[in-house]
Amino acid sequence: MVNIITGNGKLTEKKEFSTGITIPAHIFSYVFHPLFIPVYVSCFLLYWHPFTFAGFSSAAKSKLLATVFVNLTFFPAITVFLLWRLKFVSSFLLRTQKERIVPYAAAMIFYFWGWYVLRNFNEIPVVFKQFLLGSFITVIAAWLANIYFKISMHALALGGMALFILYITYSAEGSSGQYASISLLITGIVCTSRMIVSDHRPVEIYSGLVIGILCQLLAIWL
Repeated sequence: MVNIITGNGKLTEKKEFSTGITIPAHIFSYVFHPLFIPVYVSCFLLYWHPFTFAGFSSAAKSKLLATVFVNLTFFPAITVFLLWRLKFVSSFLLRTQKERIVPYAAAMIFYFWGWYVLRNFNEIPVVFKQFLLGSFITVIAAWLANIYFKISMHALALGGMALFILYITYSAEGSSGQYASISLLITGIVCTSRMIVSDHRPVEIYSGLVIGILCQLLAIWL
């Protein structure tokens, strides 16, 4: 057992795992970082799914992907970098609830702008706009939940992704069950990895999954 500091600043004990387990867990945590999930889902819809963006030119797809990357990945990441350089946060990992307040607030602005701009383009599929809206709602939910406990950002992002891929699988023409299977597998692996290498309690990961799912459902219903 090792001592770790939780999001509320308290010490708690956690089981220590072998290097053979922690190294893959760290890799999955970095590869499927929440900042990358919107880009991965966009790539799936743009280049893998056969019909969602059918008829779009390569240039149009690249421009749309760049828009998503800049607004939903680059700007939030550079915000955290600047906060770190200015000594407002001690680490890129944002280990405490207090350190996550400003990054969440900034992410809300960037995610809202990404959705608001693209929603006005009639040629963009409705399902993609739903995903962007769901991502924006998820950031709001994360900011609110952070008032009470350090909810898992990985679980939020992966829960939303899994629900969205399931929705695509059973509602969009040309979808395959393998999409849902792969997304559920990735979600399970990443959340298990966070159990192993993060300082999150299980409830913070489970609640992240549930809230991420509910936020995407809300976007679909809206």
